Amino acid sequence: MNIDILLGLQWGDEGKGKIVDALSPVYDVVARFQGGPNAGHSLEFNNVKHVLHLIPSGIFHPDKVNIIGNGVVIDPAVFRKEIEELGPSIDELTKRLIISNRANLILPSHRILDAAYEHQKGNTKIGSTLKGIGPAYTDKAGRNGLRVGDILGKDFMDLYKEHLNNHLAILKNYDFKFDLKEYENGWFEGIELLKRFSIVNTEYYIHDKARKSKKMLAEGAQGTMLDVDFGSYPFVTSSNTISAGACTGLGVSPKMIGEIFGIFKAYCTRVGSGPFPTELFDETGNSLRNIGHEFGATTGRPRRCGWLDLPALKYSIMINGVTKLFMTKADVLSGFKTIKICTKYKVDGKECLEIPFKTNAAIEPVYTDMPGWEENISGIKDFNKLPEALKRYIEFIEKETEVPVTMVSVGPDREETIYRK
Repeated sequence: MNIDILLGLQWGDEGKGKIVDALSPVYDVVARFQGGPNAGHSLEFNNVKHVLHLIPSGIFHPDKVNIIGNGVVIDPAVFRKEIEELGPSIDELTKRLIISNRANLILPSHRILDAAYEHQKGNTKIGSTLKGIGPAYTDKAGRNGLRVGDILGKDFMDLYKEHLNNHLAILKNYDFKFDLKEYENGWFEGIELLKRFSIVNTEYYIHDKARKSKKMLAEGAQGTMLDVDFGSYPFVTSSNTISAGACTGLGVSPKMIGEIFGIFKAYCTRVGSGPFPTELFDETGNSLRNIGHEFGATTGRPRRCGWLDLPALKYSIMINGVTKLFMTKADVLSGFKTIKICTKYKVDGKECLEIPFKTNAAIEPVYTDMPGWEENISGIKDFNKLPEALKRYIEFIEKETEVPVTMVSVGPDREETIYRK
């Protein structure tokens, strides 16, 4: 069992990038297995903030191999911009990053389709990031996508024009104006940059590393409650964000999976539309947003904020088979006199522990109140030195979920992390 999985247990934005970066020293390979540039993984070290969208969060460690797996959808324009902003030279990065030839491409026309579909929905918008993710995965599932390996063929431009014309034919049915050249800007330069990297059958590479007993970390994007099957459908992303997605998104067997690390915030946030039972519309919600800097890393949109939702967290733990929990942003809760935790729901007036099937169900959260703490905890390195109220908060979560919290993040920097045995 050479592959551990790290994924989000809420609606994304749990701080996966920072934790992957912090864990990378103990791994040989870090691999992204799903999602696309709709994900924004923020990392901070040496007082510098970095935001990654496609590239695995182990990229800042020069001795680690990073893989973009077959389950990811890649926008070459975003890839180019991200590579150029990383810092290390492109020649250096080509030694650290390899790309699956089976990963699907996001075409400029996918982004146009995404915007047209969302525009057509009017007041029923799902809150798409408009990055072309849904249309790209639609083409993939419909056996009609372009893949990274196709860019190496002599017929690539013919294939591109064929797919583009198909999309333009669909767009004739929508009252949506667009400038194709604007969307194509930077895309073909991104294609040329992609060609400088190793484009291979990454599944063979991963299995070869496993035979050599190399340790690998599979990095998920978004969060469990946005999974296309098990999230709050249709207000979800277009891929499987759960642990099983690592197997299909990298081409590995379940028997190769070791630990499954689940990341959750000490409270909850969500971007876009969809149910959010513990959402706060008052000053407390505004305080969580401002103190936690809760604005989307990809879109800049303000995140919806609320108290921790234990029924949703337990559901995510069950679906993923989580073995260890990592809590992030515990520092954001400092200063609140009372902290609430949703322990169950009332659905249509009846108490319920399960996630309702209907996304428009009338859900009333049932809260347990716990005392808060005043101390600034960002400089604490030892779990035992945390405020007693925070330790009781964590112990309550462990008792309810029956999974240990083995890591607590107390700030955005990679050093502001408490490891707990």
